[in-house]
Amino acid sequence: MPDKNPINDGMDHLNKIEGYPTDVELKKLPRPLRYFGYFFISFFAVSILFIIIMKFLD
Repeated sequence: MPDKNPINDGMDHLNKIEGYPTDVELKKLPRPLRYFGYFFISFFAVSILFIIIMKFLD
């Protein structure tokens, strides 16, 4: 990962104090957490499809 120059000193300080996630690989998450994420995303996708279908049937 190349080093990024901060925009200003305040942003550099904030980054050093709080930090932020970079280069997150979802395949390396624990199995239960991955499955929960898959379930969560699938649930919302199916819910949206269900709402769209019910709108057309109404």
